[in-house]
Amino acid sequence: MSAARDEILQRVRLALRDVPQREQPTDVAVERGYRPTADASREHVIELFVERVREYKATVRIVTAHALPTTIAESCAARGVRRLLVPVDIPREWLPAGIEALRDTELTYAQIDGCDGVLTGCALGIAQTGTIVLDGGQAQGRRVLTLLPDYHLCVVRTEQIVGLVPEAVARLVPAVCEQQRAITFISGPSATSDIELNRVEGVHGPRTLEVIVVTPD
Repeated sequence: MSAARDEILQRVRLALRDVPQREQPTDVAVERGYRPTADASREHVIELFVERVREYKATVRIVTAHALPTTIAESCAARGVRRLLVPVDIPREWLPAGIEALRDTELTYAQIDGCDGVLTGCALGIAQTGTIVLDGGQAQGRRVLTLLPDYHLCVVRTEQIVGLVPEAVARLVPAVCEQQRAITFISGPSATSDIELNRVEGVHGPRTLEVIVVTPD
């Protein structure tokens, strides 16, 4: 392992041997030949996000902010959730009555795995790919919260949905560069494909993803 590491580092040094010592990455202009932002209307961007998320076999419901608590309660009841894992800063009004909400105050992996599902918010939604992005910010919690439970119920506000991946990356810069948070990209329930592209679901994360898209009242 050490020899391989040394070999890789040696090749990196050789590749960088003609770079001036004081040069910084920002000193060199990089040609960006892609669209940085979507030129579609907001309505189209949101419709595309919902369509792409559903293509991944995730359930998507669109509700107003006023109807969000009732919708969360209905989703948990339909799933049979009795113990719901939530980040410590989840909005109190999101928590359904009659369900044990287990806030993540340094829970063990066994405790997290023993829950019936997890409820979170998100940082962004990407319409281009139907992807939800978590950056560990408000109402998202630790990364492990959305990796161990078999059911993930995620709230996405329409103002969090961007059109293209470059827009999402630009918005994530402060979380990555300034706060050094881990970023999680979620495109549908857990799945992978083997070398012959045979899809296998439920590999290393929730097998069921349900998304609630919230529009303003």
